[in-house]
Amino acid sequence: MQKDSKLFEDFAKMASGAAGAAMDMRREFEAMVTDKIERLMSRGHFVTRDEFEVVKAMAEKARAENEALRAELEALKQ
Repeated sequence: MQKDSKLFEDFAKMASGAAGAAMDMRREFEAMVTDKIERLMSRGHFVTRDEFEVVKAMAEKARAENEALRAELEALKQ
């Protein structure tokens, strides 16, 4: 009976060690993926949300001015 208890203790220790190793591998993998994504993003030519919104507003204003000028030109043609 004592032998079985020792065997189960050894299995429990081994399973605990394997679970700990798996958690460490997971953390290491997540850190590696995060690092790769950050390096990819820093190399790209991406704009911030604020810059995007400013350019979008400029495009909308230019479109409105273009439509107003087109309407004025049509009025002058007639």
